[in-house]
Formats: sequence, C-alpha cells, structure tokens
Amino acid sequence: MRILITNDDGIHAPGLAVLERVARALSDDVVVVAPETDQSGVGHSLSLNDPLRLREVSEGRYAVKGTPTDCVIMAVNAILKDRRPDLVLSGINRGQNVAEDVTYSGTIAAAMEGTLLGVPSIALSQAYGPASGRKNLRWDCGERHAADTVRKVLDAGIPRGTLVNVNFPDCAPDEVAGVEVTRQGTRDTALMQVHEREDGRGNAYYWIGFARGQFTPVAGSDLEALKAHRISVTPLRLDLTDRDTHERYAKAFG
Repeated sequence: MRILITNDDGIHAPGLAVLERVARALSDDVVVVAPETDQSGVGHSLSLNDPLRLREVSEGRYAVKGTPTDCVIMAVNAILKDRRPDLVLSGINRGQNVAEDVTYSGTIAAAMEGTLLGVPSIALSQAYGPASGRKNLRWDCGERHAADTVRKVLDAGIPRGTLVNVNFPDCAPDEVAGVEVTRQGTRDTALMQVHEREDGRGNAYYWIGFARGQFTPVAGSDLEALKAHRISVTPLRLDLTDRDTHERYAKAFG
C-alpha cells in the first residue's frame, strides 16, 4: 500500500513527523508532500495565479510552495503519476478540526482533494485545550491510537465521494475513553471575533480570533466526543446537496 502524507501546518510541523511514524507502521511505502510553510485555514484553495515550486527535502519527502490542495494535486498528478497512492493521510493537525472548522481547514481540504481524485483519504487532528496548551500538545495520544483507527476505517471501507475526519482528544493515550462515530457539530458563532490593533504609525490592522466560551455540545457530535475524551470519527461527503430542501424546492418550482 502506497501512502501519501500531507498536512496544512507545513513540512517541518511536529504533527507531520508523528504521522510519518504512524504511516510507516501501516506500510513501508510512504511519500510525504507537504506545504513549504504553514497553510492553516486556507480551506480548499488552489494556487491559480502563482507557479508552484517543488523542493525535494530528502528521499521521499517533498515541499511545495502552495496550499494543501496543491500538494495533493502535485503528488497524484506529477510526483507519483507513475503509481498513484492507495491512501491519503492528512495531518496530524495542530488542534482539533471539528464543527465549522471543517469548512476552513487545509488539513481536511487535502483529504477532500484526495477523495476528488479517487484516492481514499483520512484527515487526522490532535485536539488541545487549557490543560495542554498550544505548545504542549498530547502528540502521544494521536501517535498511540492513529494506526489502529486508520486500520479500522479501512477495514470498514471508505465509499467513493466520502472522506473521514478523525480527531484525537486532549488527554494522555491511556485516558482515551474509546472511539465514537460522530456527526459534525456546531459552535456558538459569537465566539468568532475581530480584534483591532494599531501599528507604530497609528494605522489600524485586524486579527480574526476565537474566544473561549461555555456551551453544551450536541449529543453525538464531534465536539461532544472530544469533551468526553473519545476519539471522534466523522464521515464527510463531498456532495453538499441538502436533499430535504431539494425536494421542497422541486415541489415549489413544479
């Protein structure tokens, strides 16, 4: 099995190194194609106005000056065109990718692109919170449980047009309370904020940020699973059609 690894945190991200070790526990044929720099939050974007620069970092490891989507396209259609990958693993992301993160995440977008290109794809992310902090993620949690989770997903099968979003909770590996197959959750949109700052010349500039707030996750959601120290496994479909509304509109328009 040939495994393509990518991410959105960049070629030197610690989570990428963790995922490389996980992938080598699954196969001895692993190729890494990741962004040259951090591409967090770029979503499913393509580089259409700038050329892509490719750099071979070491044998089987490549950096692309572009987005995670660019990386998967470059890997499947150029670097590995003679023998395409059998699986795309994207991550392990620094921080959870749940709820509305799904629409922003470059990690998930890479798995989306793999799915579009006909390759089974899984996105993996490691949650962090007040207990661990952004600089002290429990990478050991994802590293301990990722290979077994991926094996079970592959054994169950990934349908065409579907990708799988896996999130590991913010806890020690032995504190994981199991695996839950979840649905995409919803956060309070009031948590998103725009912070105004001022530069040295008195000109305003802005940062988009997220406040921490108290809310109760919906039962069965990815958010609830992580809160309960369970691994969240969420199948996502590329077909975004709202079928109930489709039927209602079809009747309205005759």
